[in-house]
Amino acid sequence: MSSLDSVTLSRILTGLTLIVHINFASVGVGVPLMIALAEWRGIRTGDPHYTLLARRWARGFVISVAVGVVTGTAIGLQLSLLWPTFMRVAGQATALPLFMETFAFFIEAIFLGIYLYTWERFKRPMLHLLLLIPVAIGSSTSAFFITSLNAFMNTPQGFTLENGVFTNIQPLVAMFNPATPTKVSHVLASSYTVSAGLLAGIAAFSLIRGRKHAYFKKSLKLTVTATLVFAISTAIIGDFSGKFLAKYQPEKLAAGEWHFETMKQAPLLYGGVLGENNEVKYAIKIPYALSILAGNSPNTTVIGLDEFPQDEQPPLLIHYLFDLMVTIGALLVLIPILYLFRRRLPGKQKGYPKWLLVAILALGPLAFIANELGWMFTEFGRQPWIIRGYMKVADAATTSTSVAPMLLLFVVLYIVLCASCLKVLAKLFRNKDVMEEMKELGIEGGKIS
Repeated sequence: MSSLDSVTLSRILTGLTLIVHINFASVGVGVPLMIALAEWRGIRTGDPHYTLLARRWARGFVISVAVGVVTGTAIGLQLSLLWPTFMRVAGQATALPLFMETFAFFIEAIFLGIYLYTWERFKRPMLHLLLLIPVAIGSSTSAFFITSLNAFMNTPQGFTLENGVFTNIQPLVAMFNPATPTKVSHVLASSYTVSAGLLAGIAAFSLIRGRKHAYFKKSLKLTVTATLVFAISTAIIGDFSGKFLAKYQPEKLAAGEWHFETMKQAPLLYGGVLGENNEVKYAIKIPYALSILAGNSPNTTVIGLDEFPQDEQPPLLIHYLFDLMVTIGALLVLIPILYLFRRRLPGKQKGYPKWLLVAILALGPLAFIANELGWMFTEFGRQPWIIRGYMKVADAATTSTSVAPMLLLFVVLYIVLCASCLKVLAKLFRNKDVMEEMKELGIEGGKIS
């Protein structure tokens, strides 16, 4: 590790932190919405099983929030320690979203505490549900502010560059840059998909273990249906993101699709390998699809990598990241559809086929992987820039020789955090089984037919 330079080590450490944090941040954004859906359905139908779902999800959510705070703090620390030039030059332009994110988190934390300890305090349950609205808004606006910072790095605006210094800074213009709408909406939709998929997988796991009660059946139906809706939303927003890249970051789209020459009627490539002289082999070519993705017309001109200097082209490996993300996204839509139409599938379909439950169990891991691939595509696709067109990554990193021990320290920290989180969650729900809570609350279990 000592043979790696400070820039490479800084990139590894920042990437590792983001990989860990994005998982917890996505759960932090999406689970409050799922809790609200469960409690609202419980109030609307008078079914206490949904209320119990909300209560149990809320307890687990608190643990993930605690870990997310630690990893989020680590990101803020590393921005200053590992990327001092970036913070010195662009700090004023990026200060507003960082500052506002803190307030969004405070709102979320305050109302989350009130929500957790007031389950039995209101005669009208709807008043308790209303407490969750600031939690959901706080988590989503927190994601908005942080994502707008990342959007600024991709389409910077709201400043004047004079002698290597940002002047005449307009924070609101910088925050509401062209990348903000598509990036924020994509982050929110994918976070909701991750959370719904995770909860669906937990319900499927319980059913696989033979815990055949109405509680788990209702949990499965709610979460799988939500996964389908959010996954389709993510795919639609992904189409808008493709059009955004064609206009504002054509080099990223070209690298992601191995599109080397500017042309109309450009095909979209799926799979394949690169040979000599950038010759693409074994790829599936979908005629006109890239032009349609870029501009809704087969005659749309798609800019190729040949129009960019070699040292400003993103790494071509992002093609594989994009293909994997799209493939998993298709599975996140297909598996819930199979669940909803399971009774129309060939053969005797009583209850839930085990293969279907295993597929639903995979929704959580698949959604997490797709989410990580999307972020990796975004970050690798911006290379070699940290602020596109203004500052390269190599010019923004620290020159300190202490990054290697810091990397080792954070690796240990993340292992301890993740292991502790899983252990606490397992112990939390193992000590108080669903059936025990049902009995305490006077809820009938109910067998699944």
